[in-house]
Order: sequence, then C-alpha cells, then structure tokens
Amino acid sequence: MERKRGASSGTEEEGTTPLLRQSHPSLSHSTTPGGDDLIRCGSSKHSAEKRTLNRGTHQAFRDRWAKTDNEMCKHSMSFHLHNTLRKEFFASYLYLLEQIPLVKLYAVTCEYIKGEKQFYYRSQNFYKDVPASEEGMMGDFVEISEIDLEGSRQFLKKFVGPGKAGTKRALDCGCGIGRVSKGVLFPVFESMEMLDMMEEFILHAHEVYLGDYADRVEAYYLYNLQEFTPPTKRYDVIWLQWVACHLTDKDLMEFLKRAKQSLRPNGVIFIKDNMARQGCKLDPIDSSIIRHLDIMKNIIQTAGLTILDVEKQEGFPEAIVPVWMIAMR
Repeated sequence: MERKRGASSGTEEEGTTPLLRQSHPSLSHSTTPGGDDLIRCGSSKHSAEKRTLNRGTHQAFRDRWAKTDNEMCKHSMSFHLHNTLRKEFFASYLYLLEQIPLVKLYAVTCEYIKGEKQFYYRSQNFYKDVPASEEGMMGDFVEISEIDLEGSRQFLKKFVGPGKAGTKRALDCGCGIGRVSKGVLFPVFESMEMLDMMEEFILHAHEVYLGDYADRVEAYYLYNLQEFTPPTKRYDVIWLQWVACHLTDKDLMEFLKRAKQSLRPNGVIFIKDNMARQGCKLDPIDSSIIRHLDIMKNIIQTAGLTILDVEKQEGFPEAIVPVWMIAMR
C-alpha cells in the first residue's frame, strides 16, 4: 500500500490539538432508567429543572462548536478567542459531560472520519487503480525515491547492529511492491516478512520486482493493518512507511500495542510518514490523514511506546508535505 502521500503544496487546514484530560475525582457518571446520561457531583442531587437547563446549555455549546469555522471570520479576534475555547475548554467540557474516551479527543477520529467502514473502503478502492510500479508507489514523484531510501537507510543504521536491534528478521507493513524492502531492509536483514492489503502489489513484488531477494521472504501477509496481529517476539524491526496515514487514531494505537509485543529484544518500530505543518488534514479521495507530529507522538506514547528518536527527511522539494521518521520501542 506504500505510496507517496500528501505531495501537494500549500498550508494544511488548522485542526484541533489533542487533549488528554482526567475527570475530577469528585465527578462520577451514571445513567438514568430512561437512558439519559447525568453527571453527579459528589453525593449531591441535581433537580430535574437544573438538569434540563444544563442540557440546554450543553446543546448550545455543541451547536456553536460545529458552526464556528464556517460562520465566524477567521481573521477576527472573536474567532481566535472562540477557537482557543474549542481547543482547551470545550474538549474538557465534553469529556466531563459525556465521558468521551480519551482517544476520541484526537481531532482525526472525532472531527474528520465519518464512519470507519467507509474510511477504509475508500482507501482500498483507491489503490485498485494505482499501478504496481515505483511510479505508482511514489505517486508520480519517483525522482525523490532514492533520496527517500537513503534517508531511511541512514536513520535505520542508528538502531541496528551490535548492542542494538538484531538483523535476523524485519516486517515491512504496507509494503506495496517492496520498494522499501528492496532498497532499505533486505541489505540489512537476513529475512523479511511483507504485508499489504493489495494482492496485485504483493504478487508483483514476489514475481518481478524483488528479483533474487524474493527467496529471502519468509511470509507475505495479505491483510489490512488494522486487522493484523503480528506473531509475538518475532521481529527485530517493524517498518511502517506511508501507511499509518491510512489508519484511524484508535486503530493505529491498537496496532502499535500489538506490534510492541512482536518485537525481539532491542527491537524497534519505525514510522515514516507525512506530517502536517499544523493540525491534521484529510484526503477524502484515498482516505489518508496527515497528522501533526505532536499528534503522532501522542498516539505513540498512549500506546505505551517510548520514542527513541525523531528526524525529518531532508532533500525533498519544499512543495511536498514534510516527511518525518520516528523510532520507538
């Protein structure tokens, strides 16, 4: 599924910075027999009249929240004040009132993705028309392929070798036709396992593109990453390039938890992906989402992983969305 994503110029749309908020210990959540959610403060009881008032206020906030960007001038002081309230106060307010799970406070899942089945269907449908070639994998930016591969080789080198991650086996997630496996991973690891959701890409990798390297592939997995559970304690390196952008926050976080369990001693997980200059941006055509680096870090840390290093890919044209590499375990 590897393909050069987000190669458009311009500034990304402003998104909401993720917030992690703990509910106050004196607040508890309960449900009435009729199914209405209530917030109880300590042991005190609210009258029905006050509950109705609170719910009316709550709904007014929700309505205003949804309309802010479209109805207010983005250059006005009132917009900037209200936008701050959206980012800081209101996300916390929603959490206390509705007990929204923390992962849903990420901008990506709750504001951009409307229906996970449609989100993933659009992505798979898009790749049916992508040719099984380097040009297809790079989205017509094939001229920067070698720059990309060299950046990856140098970043990988920091974490593999004596006293670091071993070189027995690596897993290439979203491998496409095997461009990264062939150019970065096969020269380092004794054997490879490769995963992609597109059968055409995997067949082309095995029968044509990898050449003699195909003999060192132990397994091909025809899976969507959100449904894949890697074998435990098997890999020295797991590489995800231009594939995390096709997962919702929740599914990316859950996969990283599973991937962590599949690492051998000193093993490392790598994510290389487009990162928004601010907030996040959805491409509705192929269902890819570009997150700000801080949002990506938050997801990684929430999954229980430690970030070892972060490095920007250099040498790409300025018009291309920034690409960052993150190493974690």
